[in-house]
Amino acid sequence: MTSLLSARGEAATLDLRHRRPLLLIGLLGGVLAAATTLVACLGVGVVGWYLADDGVHGVPRDGLRAAGLVWLMAHGSGVHVGGVAISAVPLLLTLTCAWTCWRAGQRVGDSVSGHGPDADRIADGERDWTVPSATLLFTVGYCSVVLATARLAGSAETAPSGARALAWSLVLGLAIGGPAIAARSGRLAIWATFVPETARATLATAARILVTFLGVALASWLVALALDGASAANVLSQLHLDPADTGMYLLVSALLIPNATVFAGSYLLGPGFAVGAGTLVSPTAVVLGPLPLFPLLAALPDAGPPPAWTPYLMLAPVLVAAFAAGRAQRRRPTLRWDQAAVRGGVGGMIAALGFALLAVLSGGSVGPGRMRTVGPETIAVLGHALPAFALGGLVGALVATWWQRRRQRPAAPAGGTLPEAPTET
Repeated sequence: MTSLLSARGEAATLDLRHRRPLLLIGLLGGVLAAATTLVACLGVGVVGWYLADDGVHGVPRDGLRAAGLVWLMAHGSGVHVGGVAISAVPLLLTLTCAWTCWRAGQRVGDSVSGHGPDADRIADGERDWTVPSATLLFTVGYCSVVLATARLAGSAETAPSGARALAWSLVLGLAIGGPAIAARSGRLAIWATFVPETARATLATAARILVTFLGVALASWLVALALDGASAANVLSQLHLDPADTGMYLLVSALLIPNATVFAGSYLLGPGFAVGAGTLVSPTAVVLGPLPLFPLLAALPDAGPPPAWTPYLMLAPVLVAAFAAGRAQRRRPTLRWDQAAVRGGVGGMIAALGFALLAVLSGGSVGPGRMRTVGPETIAVLGHALPAFALGGLVGALVATWWQRRRQRPAAPAGGTLPEAPTET
């Protein structure tokens, strides 16, 4: 009897949690999603202020303001330092904000799963505004925190762009929080049944190609940095930082690791990237000028004609796309050549568009003068990524289909012929 009462109590509590007002759930979820990363940045800012000369210079609110500005920069706001515009985005912090949006969106989705019509009524065509309403409220809550932070942390000297931060917040709320709400509420599974399997498999192939290529780019960049680690250590020694300042400096450098990964990917694709106006770092040419003292730049190759083997690195994107498409084909097998071609070729094109978008976000202005131009050229990156990923994806998907058809086809009987391979319906 006690266990029965306990089970009923838990069910009632669960149902009550799923019946909270939609307005409260959506707004509070968005506010918490933004506040989570903001509070973490503020904590790091206060610690950094205290570690800098034991907090002798300035007051704690200076550390809070600096942390708020960095958080806004992760939302594309940019900032002015000494009259110089800094527009580069610390992508690691941006990815952290996106992950927090996803997790908060999942909690909101779980809370609104009991709202609106059930699956049968949705399947019968009844309109369901639960997820769109929750997503809109979630986005409004997130944007309110961003605008409040821009108002409190910004000043006439720093001048962060509230409009750009608001635009990035809309993307995070609608494109990250919305799908998370739909997935956890159960609506996404219902809607996915109306999407053709080929479209879903194509998107899965594109995601696999993009993620695999970014992993290879990160590994290549880490290897280059490790091979010239002495230069990175020499840069740190020239800055004459104490242990506390060194730790904060390395933490700030870590925020740019995804940016460096995209730079490395642009290098492997061929067009390379710029580290200042009039410079180029690519497999076929390396033209450098005076560089700032920054440890991550130790991974750059030496200026001058590159070795004869470096142009062959441009084969890496094609091979990576072929491998990733073949792996995706194993997860979602098909025995039809046309479907395999669409999955691999179109999936590679979508992956190229995704990487070009990352190339846009990774660069920007990082200082005065020639350092206003840092990062890959988006059009050139897209022009190289489209054929490389599409060709590799097409070849990988077709090879995987050939192998799967070969394994599926039974042995021919004596004096007979092989039966036709089954096709998907």
